[in-house]
Amino acid sequence: MRSNANVLDAVVVGAGWAGLGVSYSLTRQGLRHSILERGRIGETWRTQRWNTFRMNTPNVQTVMPGDSYDGSDPFGALTRNQFVALLEDFAERNGLPVEPDTAVTELTGVHENGAYRLTTSRGTFLARNVVIASGDMNCPARPPWTAALPPSLRQIDASDYRSAADLPDGAVLVVGSGQSGAQIAEDLTETGRTVFLATSRVGRLSRRYRGRDIMIWLVESGFLDVRREEIIRLAGRVPPRGLLGAEYTLSLQGLSARGIVLLGRFAGVEGGGCLLFDDDLEANVRFADEASANVKRYIDEYISRSGIDAPLSEPDPAETVAVHLPNPAVRSLDVAKSGITTVAWCTGFRGDFSWVNLPGVLDSQGQPIHEDGVAVQPGIYFAGLDFASTRKSGTILAIAEEAHRLVEHIVRHS
Repeated sequence: MRSNANVLDAVVVGAGWAGLGVSYSLTRQGLRHSILERGRIGETWRTQRWNTFRMNTPNVQTVMPGDSYDGSDPFGALTRNQFVALLEDFAERNGLPVEPDTAVTELTGVHENGAYRLTTSRGTFLARNVVIASGDMNCPARPPWTAALPPSLRQIDASDYRSAADLPDGAVLVVGSGQSGAQIAEDLTETGRTVFLATSRVGRLSRRYRGRDIMIWLVESGFLDVRREEIIRLAGRVPPRGLLGAEYTLSLQGLSARGIVLLGRFAGVEGGGCLLFDDDLEANVRFADEASANVKRYIDEYISRSGIDAPLSEPDPAETVAVHLPNPAVRSLDVAKSGITTVAWCTGFRGDFSWVNLPGVLDSQGQPIHEDGVAVQPGIYFAGLDFASTRKSGTILAIAEEAHRLVEHIVRHS
């Protein structure tokens, strides 16, 4: 066990893209700090992503603070391993003070010398400021009725899935049609598996629109800068992120055309072996179509307003292919008769902040209370949270400005 009796200016918890980005800004300000990482750099990306995973930001946008893309494939998509290598290279080039294999077990209140105390697997650290960059999308969430499923079914989360070869033979029910669910369903069907996809109310984005990768339009037009408060006002809540394929458009109709059986929302279990589904499949497909059309309309208005000479839109095969809706709608599946042997839960994530023992920092659900990443406790910050400030928050696109803003706050606090 090590003991760090020196009081640091800051400690960053987590060495993913958010933590490394904050460390870069701290380093440029000359602040003494350490990055405490439970495993290795990019541990969540290493251990909670499937083998064929790809980023859904184009390479030209998948860059860390201070960097710019200079490769030959600006609109390609990094694999899981390539992204981890990018993070490792960034940390090494910038001499960032990563402490690997240092899991934080408790963050407690102000020490007698005005510092926070972090108890870790390798001793104690003291710091005047703590930036929590461990993420709020790394603990899978499942619906409450999972225990009612037949014990013969293997249940996994999106974070556990690596490849079809790791699963027992037989059909797979993927629950949730967001980013993870749609990509995992596609990966499974490419191996010849029978796949059932329980859909959900999730928007969709085309991969390309009017001559550009759509992410270029979304950044340039300011779509990703819309504030969290405005999103909640319009939608009544923070919605899940729209489905966006890594290098081409992913759509429910496209998945159905490839043989994936689309179902409504998974609604529970009956009699131990009968899986139930809502009759909302058509509405879920329509919601995704409307969301895609709304984003395109936003981009069209920006192009017109700015006088940009952009080509006209062209039909996207993934959006124009006919959707194959089961007729009649499938409202129930018998586990034995359908041949389903595995259920893959792609029903969202939350963060594990149980180690944070500070008043007023977490809500009743154990999730961060903050305003633009700044907690009510002086010197406590959160980085990399999904939708923390804007639509861009929680993506690598946001970390340069977010890190700069938080570190400026730390300098003033110090």
